[in-house]
Amino acid sequence: MKKLLFPIVLLLLGNTVNAQQDFFALAGKDSPRIEFSDIRAMNTDGSSGTQIFTSVSQSEVFSQNSRTKVAEDKTSYGNSQAMNLAALATDLSQENLIYMPMFSSNIYVLNQKTKQITLVENGVAKVTSCDINSHITRMTLGYDGAVYALNNAGTQLLQISKKNGQFSVLDLGIVKDAASNGKNSFTAMETGFGGDMISDAEGNLYVFAASGNVFKVSPKNLEAYFLGKISGLPENYSVNGAAVNSKGKIVVASAKGNALFEVNFESLEANQLAGETNLHIYDLASKYFLNDRKAVETTPIINAEIYPTRVDENFIYVNLNQTKIKGNIKVDIFDLSGKNVLSRKISVKDGNLNEKIELSNLSQGAYLVSIFDNSGKVIASKKVLKTK
Repeated sequence: MKKLLFPIVLLLLGNTVNAQQDFFALAGKDSPRIEFSDIRAMNTDGSSGTQIFTSVSQSEVFSQNSRTKVAEDKTSYGNSQAMNLAALATDLSQENLIYMPMFSSNIYVLNQKTKQITLVENGVAKVTSCDINSHITRMTLGYDGAVYALNNAGTQLLQISKKNGQFSVLDLGIVKDAASNGKNSFTAMETGFGGDMISDAEGNLYVFAASGNVFKVSPKNLEAYFLGKISGLPENYSVNGAAVNSKGKIVVASAKGNALFEVNFESLEANQLAGETNLHIYDLASKYFLNDRKAVETTPIINAEIYPTRVDENFIYVNLNQTKIKGNIKVDIFDLSGKNVLSRKISVKDGNLNEKIELSNLSQGAYLVSIFDNSGKVIASKKVLKTK
């Protein structure tokens, strides 16, 4: 269980993505200890794609705080190519990869195009090399566009956000066991440590522990609820990476030299992917979310549509087809705090409408789009995610 390490292992430690490649892996060398090899794109079938960054890549690291080049100590546990890298996430555009060394509070942002690395210094994360509880081992992109990182014991859930070109880090608090978890404790080493994390379209987080146990975590109440254990994995399989692929399925990977598996979230049954069978994967990352295809709608009417829900361009369409609505409608767009960020009044003729609404002035992230009739009644509402 490399990513979790446990005391025995602790003693040993003194390119552009093409259409087929839809998630990323933080890979390690074939070694009895954690030893970072590279960050690579992964194909849908579980085989390796393009290498993006390696342990020997020529890299320039710039401090976000001082905006100057950083002279790194390559023998330290906290440098950008440290052997103990074990947590990885991508932003919505997939242009940047965000990662952390397991024994350090440093956050690194790798630009895939320029290969430039930004060091995000922070005094929020409380990581020490000798405290296994504090090690950041789970990281994922959230539906709100922020990156979430969680340590082994759940004593720190970090939110890494970007605004006006600057990254900031917020400690959301301590994640505790739900009373119903019983022996399947989220905060116990054997049952809840290590692994990785994914998120869904409602803002929930899901931790896949190294043991194969799965927990649902709500950032609102900071409780972890045991959902079950993955079945169908080989004996002693250590779950060290988890991500949602472009099909909406969960993919898990191991640091111990195994194949990747696709997991059905409803049954938690795993089936081996056809790709490579001897990969050492410390973490997985993607821009996809669980249940993303299940649109969030309230009081919809027949033949009223808001699409697409995943906005890769800078516009959405509002479509009304053969409805009884006449006169004006209003389209309001709200951010996740409830602030109205865009409002449009549109005239409907003969109950039909197909209106393109520009979103170029909105930053990437999740929004709620609502259509109101001329009496102020909500006739359709849907959550959309702007990725660029």
